[in-house]
Amino acid sequence: MKNRIKELRTDLGMTQEELANKAKVRRETIVFLEQGKYNPSLQLAHDVAVALKTTIDDLFIF
Repeated sequence: MKNRIKELRTDLGMTQEELANKAKVRRETIVFLEQGKYNPSLQLAHDVAVALKTTIDDLFIF
């Protein structure tokens, strides 16, 4: 599944570590999400979307 996590994160000037802290996950999880190697749970998708000030629909390309 493609996503816009890296694009939105960098637009906000946020590091992977900062996003991970806001979403309460490890930085490696953010790395795998950005690379499309990990499909998040609905809760994690929500937490990442909130941290990036967007919606799940805008974050992921289905």
